[in-house]
Amino acid sequence: MTRRLTLTMVAVVTGALLVATLGTLFVTRLQARDQARRDLGDQAQRLARRIETVPVGLAALRVALRLEDGAVICLGPTCPARQAVIPAGLTEDDLDLERLRTGRVVTGTKGSLVYAAAPSERGDALSAVVLTRRVGAAPGVLGPWFFVLVALTVLGAAAVATNLGRRLTRPLREAQVATGRIASGDLAARVPEHPADGEELAGLARSINAMAEGLERSRRLERQFLLSVSHDLRTPLTSIRGFAEALSEGRAPDPGHAAAIISAEARRLERLVGDLLELAKLDARRFSLDVRGTDVAEVVADTAEGFRPAADAAGVALTIDDEHGLTAAADPDRLAQVLANLIENALKFASRSIVVGSGRAGPGVTVWVEDDGPGISPADLPHVFEPFWQSSRSPLRQVGTGLGLAIVAELVAAMGGTVRADPLPAGGTRMVVTLRPWRMATVPD
Repeated sequence: MTRRLTLTMVAVVTGALLVATLGTLFVTRLQARDQARRDLGDQAQRLARRIETVPVGLAALRVALRLEDGAVICLGPTCPARQAVIPAGLTEDDLDLERLRTGRVVTGTKGSLVYAAAPSERGDALSAVVLTRRVGAAPGVLGPWFFVLVALTVLGAAAVATNLGRRLTRPLREAQVATGRIASGDLAARVPEHPADGEELAGLARSINAMAEGLERSRRLERQFLLSVSHDLRTPLTSIRGFAEALSEGRAPDPGHAAAIISAEARRLERLVGDLLELAKLDARRFSLDVRGTDVAEVVADTAEGFRPAADAAGVALTIDDEHGLTAAADPDRLAQVLANLIENALKFASRSIVVGSGRAGPGVTVWVEDDGPGISPADLPHVFEPFWQSSRSPLRQVGTGLGLAIVAELVAAMGGTVRADPLPAGGTRMVVTLRPWRMATVPD
């Protein structure tokens, strides 16, 4: 690419020089012809006035005036051999004899030949002084120094083009190397950022580095997630296997208690696998959604009451603070699933209380779940709803599978709403879901 860029720039400079040179030659030649035509016209007029008083023949006048590139011609009807005395390269048509007879000066060009003719009264006869001059390119325009300057200019253009090509292609080569390493699995590869390369190339480097950082972080979170899921799968499986072996060997002191534990751990496994499948369906957008006018207060009350036994068992006071008469555009079953996941998340971290409520926020309808736990650090807030994110705060109790917030984000977005996490000033976190209001058209009676 550097070589192609260099050759292109050299070709552009050479072409520009060629066009400028030819244009200069053309304009210079036109100017030289025009100036020669004016000069010859003035000179012919002066000579015509001088020969009006000279009583000698036309041939003698030509010699006396030293007209090497011109002649004195007779315009009368009795003048002999007019054609013979007209300067070479011209004809009577070029001289416009009729115009000369009226006393006007005739000038013109014929190829590289510039001519001028001025009439003169000599007694009863009419004569004219005709001057000619060959005009070519301006002298010295294409001299040796011109070619030297052209060569130096082309060499300078080649040097500048080579340097510029290297500066332009170096970031691209670095980006190619870095992206190749990233594609091969080295997510720690980065493109060096050089602000001197310009905003576009520096922006390209920043974009690639941001992509690599995102991929590296996603891989790290995915590994953490897999480790967490593996632990969550292994723990109930270990319990199920242990109690099943004890039952089969008759070593279980209380078969009913062992069967209850096996059943509880199986439900835990079922919930974990169900959440994994649910998250996969949400990512693939393969899930049903029936958005309609939904009574938010009813969904909030029903869902929260379903968690009251678990809250009482954990020693957490569950309070419902909803506003009646709010209708949102939502799928009631999916909204209940969103609230359930938020309440489960709150039960993990709440110390003494959880508040579930609904209300208005401008034109929208909001539902929230608030806990008095340790809160979320500012560094964790942007990542709370990511699928593989693991909170840095330690939960007080194990509830759910840890995938609830990712499922919440997908479901709320599908219903056209938003979800956010707000840290509370006194400690704790409020998860806020904002939904669109349901507006039905009124039909006149």
